[in-house]
Amino acid sequence: MAIRVVVTLQDDVYHRVERLAQLTHRDVADLLADTITISLPPLDVSAGSVPDVTSLTDEEVLGLTELQMPATQDRRLSALLQRQQAQALSAPDRAELLALMQVYQEGLLRKAQALREAVRRGLRPPLEP
Repeated sequence: MAIRVVVTLQDDVYHRVERLAQLTHRDVADLLADTITISLPPLDVSAGSVPDVTSLTDEEVLGLTELQMPATQDRRLSALLQRQQAQALSAPDRAELLALMQVYQEGLLRKAQALREAVRRGLRPPLEP
């Protein structure tokens, strides 16, 4: 099910989206919809399906600070991003790209949370003084 929404964008934002849509051979509306989908994680992920970093042991927190996307997923994500630059992706490839971007962003968020917690606990120095 899809719900149609009207959004007002600043001129400069629209022009950036329009340019990206041209570069990726996509419709502006589809690009915006996908961008919003990627930016908003499912509520079950952010609402507690993974333990809060504050409840983890020091070792677990430090382990999360080194979190990386699995190599096979990382290679596939890179391949899809390169293909998207060269041509329009098929619907299945676009769905796979969105899913991999979601995995990447969730991992990056988790890593950032762990870094913040590690600094708070004095397990590592801040990235910037």
